[in-house]
Order: sequence, then C-alpha cells, then structure tokens
Amino acid sequence: MAQSDLAVIILAAGKGTRMKSKRHKVLHPLGGRPMLHHLMDALAELAPSRKVIVVGAGKEQVAESVGDEAEIVTQEPQLGTGHAVQVTADRLRGFSGDVLILYGDVPLLSTATLRALIAARRGAKKPAVVVLGFEPKDAKAYGRLVVSDRGTLEAIVEHKDASAVEKAIGLCNSGIMAVDGGVLFDLLDQLDDNNAAGEFYLTDIVGIARRQGLECAVALADEREVMGINSRSELAGAEAVFQDMRRRQFMDDGVTLLDPSSVYFSHDTKIGRDVVIEPHVFFGPGVEIEDDVTIKAFCHFEGAIVRTGASVGPYARLRPKADVGQKAKIGNFVEVKKSRIEPGAKVSHLSYIGDAVIGADANIGAGTITCNYDGFNKSLTEIGEGAFIGSNTALVAPVKVGAGAIVGAGSVVTREVSADALAVTRASQKEIGGWAAAFRSKQKKK
Repeated sequence: MAQSDLAVIILAAGKGTRMKSKRHKVLHPLGGRPMLHHLMDALAELAPSRKVIVVGAGKEQVAESVGDEAEIVTQEPQLGTGHAVQVTADRLRGFSGDVLILYGDVPLLSTATLRALIAARRGAKKPAVVVLGFEPKDAKAYGRLVVSDRGTLEAIVEHKDASAVEKAIGLCNSGIMAVDGGVLFDLLDQLDDNNAAGEFYLTDIVGIARRQGLECAVALADEREVMGINSRSELAGAEAVFQDMRRRQFMDDGVTLLDPSSVYFSHDTKIGRDVVIEPHVFFGPGVEIEDDVTIKAFCHFEGAIVRTGASVGPYARLRPKADVGQKAKIGNFVEVKKSRIEPGAKVSHLSYIGDAVIGADANIGAGTITCNYDGFNKSLTEIGEGAFIGSNTALVAPVKVGAGAIVGAGSVVTREVSADALAVTRASQKEIGGWAAAFRSKQKKK
C-alpha cells in the first residue's frame, strides 16, 4: 500500500555525454537491469505515493522504460540540480509529507539506507532537510558536510570553496536528501544562480534553511551505495561492487563459490542452499538454481531453472526456458534451449537439445542433436522415459521416441519410434578384405 506521506523525485536530466551512447545514461544495465530500475526496486518496499522522474534528453527512452511506475517531467533548459527539483512544482507543490531527492545514476542505494534517511527526517527534532553523507577513503573533490558539536548540519561546502580546515573534514555530500515537503518549494524559491556556472544548486537549500532557523541533519551511508555513474569505466566499477555484494550475499546464504571473483550474477539470480559453483560461471537474467546442485566450471545460464540435486557442466549453456529436472545431468559442451529435462535424465556430452521433452532417466548419447528448425518453424522432439539415444543421432522434429526405446548410434530419426523398439537408420556396414593394404602399397609406389 502506498505511503501517502512519502514522495520521491529522481533526477535523471543529465546528458550523459561521457557514456558516448545513444542509450540514456540511467538505462545502462547493472547486473543485467537498467540502473534506474535498481533504484526503483529499492523504493518499492517504501511504497511512496508519488514518484516523479526529471529528464532532459532521452525523455522517450525513460518514459518507455518505466511505463506507469512514475510520472515524467522535463527539465528544459537544464539549469542545475535545484532547478531540476523546481520543475516538479506543478506535481508536488502542496505535498506536506517527506520528499526523497535521488539520482538515477546512483543505483546501489539500499532500502535500509533509504529507511534510515527517512527516519532521520522524522526524528525528534524534525529537521527540514536531511542530507545523506558518507566517509570515503579518499575525499577527492567531494563537497564537505559541516556539522556542529550538537550534530546539526550547518552547511555544505564545495571542495573548490573549502578552507584547509574544511577540506580536512571526512564527511562528504552524496547529494541525496530527504526534505520536509511543506517547506521544500519555499526553500527552492529562494535559490539564486549567482555562481560561476550560472546554475541553481540544490545544496544551497541547507544554508537557506539554517538562515531561517530550521534544523538540518545528516544520515550516513556506505561509500559503495552512493557511487555515481557517469562513464563506462564508472559503470564497470559499479558492476564490480554489485557483483561483490551478490557473491557475499549468496555465500552468507549457504552457497559455495570456489572462486568467487570469477562468478557473475544477475540482479534476479536465485540460488538455493548447498549449491556448489565452480570457477568462471555466468548467470544472465531469469535463472533459478534449487538446492544441492553442482555447477561445474565455464557454464553460461540465462532464463533457466535447475532443480534439486542436478549437475550441470563443465562448459554447458542453458538458454531461456531450459528446465533441468531433479538429479538430471547436463554434461560438457551441451546446449539446452526451451526444453524440459525430466528427473534423472542424462545429456552428458557434445549435444544440442532444443524445443524438446526428455523423459525421466533417458540417456542421450554424445553428439545428439534435436533438429528443431526447418527454416520457418520450430517443432517439438519428445523422448520417452528410460529411452536410450545412441551417439551422433539427429532427431528431426516433430518426432517422438517412445518410452524404453533404443535408437542406434549414427541414426537420423524422422518418424515416430515405438516404446521399447530399436530404431536404426544407418546404412549396412560392408567390408572388402585386404583393400587397405593394397591401397597403401599402391600409394607408396607412386
């Protein structure tokens, strides 16, 4: 249920020129999901009653991506962060609850940190403005948060304007705020652009609020959560942080990673307990791994489910709608796409299984392929329970192999095979005695 006392403004009007991309900056993926949607996910548990995204260039891309999850407003021209919040006035002026001001290119904020920011705004002193601060290992050129002895935020000082004493402050400004909606636009109306850039700075509302005798405060965040992304290299850095967080989460939840740094997860990867994952495994979106699964090295997963007790790999690829049953085995250099592998079935070597149902305890020999595409349509291959498919078999769909049937190695199966039958389609073997010796002798003479 939406909280009627909470609204969110997400600033996403930057041009993102450093990304050198036709894609809007906030739609570049992190863990396989646009960074803006990571932020939206973190907000979901807070259930704000209003969400407004401020965009400039690329408005259509953002609007299409978020759909009806948020209202879209345009900042044109772009005259600074303070101006970006001002353009939401038609939507939010008169709103008296708390307003979170976030950035679409700061995607790693956790719900817990956002809750702490809101709690600080609703604290005993009811500060008008709460700024999310952090203490980096290297303060670089970040703005500093000047806090009084009694814990009140007195000012935000930009690095270029800071004195030597202020530069020694370790508490830095993330730009993220929680503001009393009842005073937000009154504070914004007092901003001016009397600065070198000729812009309206959101950070100036702290000084305005203090001059009016209003309380301001600071909440703290981990440095990693407030990483901003403005370039491809910063995106790669955020991806590394995201992956490290996911790896730690999974190991804390009972997953064994033999070489954590070589395993890559998606934003929505689900993994059960007592799963063992060997090095160099990649999980794309939409993957679920149940309990007691072993995933051997160099596997690639996307849109697949692997059920309890199964084994996959090494060098296996599971594509969308692959469903590997309990205690089934997918071996080395096997690709599975849009197929159900029933419990106990084995596809052990060098095979392609696409658009198929493989029955329980069936055994698929090395080099077997399901010929599922005729250039126009995809068709289904069905292999019955306990069937045995010999090596180097081509199953030309649509086709069925009955339960318990055996298909001889090297066969091309184009018609239904009855249950418990033997099907062999290869040519009869012939032998010419002494031919090889005669051939070698002839070649040597030449």
